[in-house]
Amino acid sequence: MLPLVALVGRPNVGKSTLFNALTRSRDALVHDQPGVTRDRHYGVCRPLELRPFAVVDTGGIAGEDEGLAGATARQARAAAEEADLVLFIVDGREGASALDDDILRWLRKTARPTLLVVNKTDGIDVQAALNDFARYGFSDRVAISSAHRTGIDQLIAEVLKRLPEQGSQAELDQDPNRIRVAFIGRPNVGKSTLVNRLLGEERMIASEVPGTTRDSVAIDMERDGRLYRLIDTAGLRRKARVEEAVEKFSIVKTLQAIEQCQVAVVMLDAGEGVTDQDASVLGYALDAGRALVIAANKWDGQTDYQRQQTEALLTRKLSFVEWAEAVRISAKHGSGLRELFQAIHRAHESATREFGTSEVNKALEIAYETNPPPTVRGHVAKLRYAHPAASNPPTFVVHGTRLRTLADSYKRYLENFFRKRFKLVGTPVRFIYKEGANPYEGKKNVLTEKQVAKKRRLIRHVKRKK
Repeated sequence: MLPLVALVGRPNVGKSTLFNALTRSRDALVHDQPGVTRDRHYGVCRPLELRPFAVVDTGGIAGEDEGLAGATARQARAAAEEADLVLFIVDGREGASALDDDILRWLRKTARPTLLVVNKTDGIDVQAALNDFARYGFSDRVAISSAHRTGIDQLIAEVLKRLPEQGSQAELDQDPNRIRVAFIGRPNVGKSTLVNRLLGEERMIASEVPGTTRDSVAIDMERDGRLYRLIDTAGLRRKARVEEAVEKFSIVKTLQAIEQCQVAVVMLDAGEGVTDQDASVLGYALDAGRALVIAANKWDGQTDYQRQQTEALLTRKLSFVEWAEAVRISAKHGSGLRELFQAIHRAHESATREFGTSEVNKALEIAYETNPPPTVRGHVAKLRYAHPAASNPPTFVVHGTRLRTLADSYKRYLENFFRKRFKLVGTPVRFIYKEGANPYEGKKNVLTEKQVAKKRRLIRHVKRKK
């Protein structure tokens, strides 16, 4: 277990920039706009030839107890209370503020070991910046510039002096048996609420305000003896409505989360049905080739008639992903979660299944004999053999001749046949068609002198008979 270091301070003092500098990553969103970070974001600092430690980035404490600002402050306080060391980040350019004084009073009440870090000291008198915070009573103060990564080595050395050998924070592992699940959808469909329900704590900020989640946050979890990595993502809106730069970065992080996951849970609002934006979100997951589970949330607030209408709408509008299982859940009350995880397991097993070449060839042979390809412009495609190419999603390579004449309808037939034969549920199936190269293509048959003379004799013979 790794010791945990929490980054705490008021908004826009550079906590996320410092988090990226310590973890040598770009996992945390960074922007000049205050209040970009809201949820707790964990990472690991791995100094060269020194012991690693966990780092948690938090949102800025703005001195408010209500709304999103209050929820962000509660997340920051929860991170500080569980940490082995708190780094109190202040702005060296602006100097001490009344909000810094309030945060310091609260930190002293928590009785957690605290180190004062004066950030943004590049281009100014460093000693004067440190002296400005002398009244806080810290014997050691570290001056850094997280944006320019100056003073980071000294900060790490000071942190390691104060950390215990062992901590309570488990590192995000890369266990191949851990199922990576990303919750995606448009804003305000209940993704963070569902993650909190699964974890049994207020790990993510859940609010009725659309766009509350701005970053993709990964959390490890164990449920019924199985390991999971849950990834809560920001809501995806239509490109025409995306104006803020922060939201553009959030979308990039969401798309990266989709690429990294194994199963994408696409959440819909049962009360609003299937919108065009929901179809766009499904398109992102399909482009990435991820296994799919569709979760219709807020099912508890529907009447029997509304549920019938929603069922008919789901069947009609999601016909292009009819192979994906749809479950009805209530993230708020926890109903339907068992069915959700059963669908996730089936989709994961189908997406990661390994196939043998013999069984793939046998399936292709049966499909070809049952329904041969149609004739196109006097030519019939021949499917000779096939073999598996990849998993997640299952990919098959089909070899043959005249494969360019295969109609899209026949390709869909092959996909559905393989899906039914191998009982693949909740995952797209891809085919790659390869034709054998013609060894005589582009080559001209040059006749020998003897062949030319024979050809002339035959021509004269034919003319003589006429």
